[in-house]
Amino acid sequence: MARSRSKSEYAQAGVDYTKIEPFKMAMVSAGKKTLAFPNKRGVYIQPDSVGAHGAVFGYRGAKTYYWCTTQEGLGNKNWIAEWMYQHARTGRTYYEGIGIDTALMAANDVICQGALPVIYTDEVAAGDSEWFMDERRSRDLAESFYQACKMCGMALPAGESPALRYLVKAEPPVRSAPSLSGCVTGIIAPRSRMVTGAKLAVGDRIIGVASSGLHANGVSLVIKRALALKDKFLHPLPNGKSLGEEALIPTRSYVRLVEALQAKSIDIHSLLGGTGGGISKIAYHKRPFTYRVKRWVEEIPPLFLFMREAGVSLKDCLTTFNWGVGFYVFVPEKEVERTIKTGKKAGYDLLELGQVEAGERSVIFEPEKITLPAIE
Repeated sequence: MARSRSKSEYAQAGVDYTKIEPFKMAMVSAGKKTLAFPNKRGVYIQPDSVGAHGAVFGYRGAKTYYWCTTQEGLGNKNWIAEWMYQHARTGRTYYEGIGIDTALMAANDVICQGALPVIYTDEVAAGDSEWFMDERRSRDLAESFYQACKMCGMALPAGESPALRYLVKAEPPVRSAPSLSGCVTGIIAPRSRMVTGAKLAVGDRIIGVASSGLHANGVSLVIKRALALKDKFLHPLPNGKSLGEEALIPTRSYVRLVEALQAKSIDIHSLLGGTGGGISKIAYHKRPFTYRVKRWVEEIPPLFLFMREAGVSLKDCLTTFNWGVGFYVFVPEKEVERTIKTGKKAGYDLLELGQVEAGERSVIFEPEKITLPAIE
C-alpha cells in the first residue's frame, strides 16, 4: 500500500520546494541556451561552475577593460500582466515580454557608461510557492528572459526564485504577483570606450531614439487610471489594442545602438536612458547646462496619448513617461550626421532634438513651451 506524502512543516509555512522546482527547471533550461552569447565580446563562462553557487567567467581578449555592474527591478509592470491573465481570458499569460522588460531595466543602464552586457542574473520573488506552479506562465517568462539575453548578447547563468510569504503581497484584484529584479554585468573594452558624461559641453547636440511605448516607468500611474475605467485594462484604444496590451509592449533594447556607435568610433559625450523623470531627466548632469529641445518625434505612443486624453496634465505626462523617446545620445555637432546614419543602419529611429546651452539647469521643451526643472 502506497504511503501518502505529507508536507514538511517548512512547506506548510509557505515555502514548498516541490512547487517551485518546475519554474526553476524552466529557467535553467532557458539559461543554458544563453551561455555562449557573451563570447563575441571575449567573455567566456567556465562551464563547470554553472549549477553550483553562481558562475565563474572571465575576459579572454587582449584589450584593456573595465567591468560595469548594476542592479535594477521591474517595478509594477507585471502586475498588469497578472491582471490580464486573470481577466482577459484569451489563453495568453501576458508574460511573453516581462522577462525582456526586467532584464532591460539593467541592460539599458550599463550601456550608458559604454559597457556592453555579458552576464545577467535574475530574481523572481513570489509571495507564495503556488505562483511558480503555472507551467505555461513559467515557460513564457523563461523564454522572454532568453530573448532578452539573445538581443543583448549576455548569458543567464544563475538566478534566485524565493517564496516570500511575509514580504511579497499583491494588491487586489490580482491574487499573486512576483517582484522581479536582476543584475547585469557589462564589459568596457577597450577602457577608452567608457562614458561618464564628463565630456558633455555647451554646443553638444541631443539625439533622441524612439521608444517602443511605455517601457517600465510610469506604470503606477497607468494602473491607477486604468482601474477607474469601466473595462479596466480591457478598455479599447483607437489602434485596436486594449489598454493592457499596449501597456505590456516590451521595453526596447538600445544595446545594438551603442555597440554600433562604438564600432564607428563616434565621439560620444554622454548616454542616457529615458527612464524615471521623463523628459526632465535630460538635465541629469549637475553642471549648469540648459537643455533646449526644439523638435520631438512625430509619433507619440498611443498609451501616452490616451493618458493625456484621460486628464493627466501634459507636464505630468512629460515628467512621468518617456513620451516616445527611450534613449538619448549626446554628441558634438560634427558627429550628428554620422550618429543618426549609424543608428538607423542598426535599426533605430533617431532624431536631432536640440542642444546643450549654458544656463540654469533645466529642460526647455519648446514644442509645448514648457520649462522643466531638473530632477535631483
